[in-house]
Amino acid sequence: MNDNIFAAIPEITQLTRAGRLQEATAAIQRSLGGYAAASNTTGPAERPEKAPFEGVFHVIDSCAIPSSRARHATPTSPGPQPEPVRAPREAPLGQFITGSYTNHAGTRAYKLYVPGGYREQPLPLVVMLHGCTQSPDDFAAGTRMNQLAEEERCLVLYPAQGQDANVSKCWNWFNACDQQREQGEPSIIAGITRQIMKSHRVDPRRVYVAGLSAGGAMAVTMGVTYPELYAATGVHSGLPYAAAHDMPSAFAALRQGKRTGTGPGNTTGVRAENVGGRGPDVSQPLAPTIVFHGDRDTTVNPCNGEQVIAQSQAQPANGSANSQSQTNARVTVQRGKVANGHAYTRTVYRDSSGDASAEHWLVHGAGHAWSGGSPTGSFTDHKGPDAAKEMIRFFLEHPRLARH
Repeated sequence: MNDNIFAAIPEITQLTRAGRLQEATAAIQRSLGGYAAASNTTGPAERPEKAPFEGVFHVIDSCAIPSSRARHATPTSPGPQPEPVRAPREAPLGQFITGSYTNHAGTRAYKLYVPGGYREQPLPLVVMLHGCTQSPDDFAAGTRMNQLAEEERCLVLYPAQGQDANVSKCWNWFNACDQQREQGEPSIIAGITRQIMKSHRVDPRRVYVAGLSAGGAMAVTMGVTYPELYAATGVHSGLPYAAAHDMPSAFAALRQGKRTGTGPGNTTGVRAENVGGRGPDVSQPLAPTIVFHGDRDTTVNPCNGEQVIAQSQAQPANGSANSQSQTNARVTVQRGKVANGHAYTRTVYRDSSGDASAEHWLVHGAGHAWSGGSPTGSFTDHKGPDAAKEMIRFFLEHPRLARH
């Protein structure tokens, strides 16, 4: 028998006793397939990196050719909608529910984690966008976000990218048509988010979006294009908004970060004409943002994480007074080390009122992997600080403020 099954037995037993048989089955399948590390001395971060962006550009133009179920839909008619997945009035144990959503841009499946004890009280909602080659189950296992949802009492939504949209199951962050409000994949992800907000009691002030790698880049896009929907953004090993607009520029951004035409060396500005329909919110600073990145990431250059932070701290496109708190930002730096793990540098950006508007965690010695994750999922590094826990903490500190 594969040694991995022995390492996974405690988790499988715990899931089975909790009645979470679907997750237990997934854990068994992963261990038999060699997903889990064979021992604690050979973690995922030490495996030879397979760039998850391989094959990313063998992709159907998702804006020009929607999926077959949405091909006959018009922009004003999203087509037949599946019945929203309704949670039971009381869920004694956590449930991982499957659903799907269709609009004019296509169809995507999703999974929703509902924590035990949910009694239709308003809860925060965290939208998690997986990386290339991953699935909702894999991403949930690797990040341990469902366990945190039990501790913090929140809903966790995992939209799933389909292979018909991208052969490597990457979110198409690099397509110009997938960077616009109410177009392409942003419209689908926002639509799924709203569907869950209708089918479950969600606190609209506490809706957040996070992602890994291509999912991290798409999380930035969602934060930029739907600022009224998402209160804060989490980005792990991702890229800044509109870092690319086609295949060549995507490869360039992965290697060396974003370059724009707004000035020599300018890598930060989010301009109104690039946001496409974002509307009056272009005058607002970007939502609070937390970034994690390994300084030995050879798939996505770590400078991209710095550029995400720079975008979050940049002045609004119209130079309005709303930028004053960003201009007066105070920066504090904290260095630490995980026991028997990686050192890290945490940089916190505070506005003039002392509130943290952004955090940047640079994990020293880490590659392209979710920091502090479980080896039962792909692209994880258990030696780093717990990115999922820190993102949840940051999110809950940042409910969306009312617009005046």
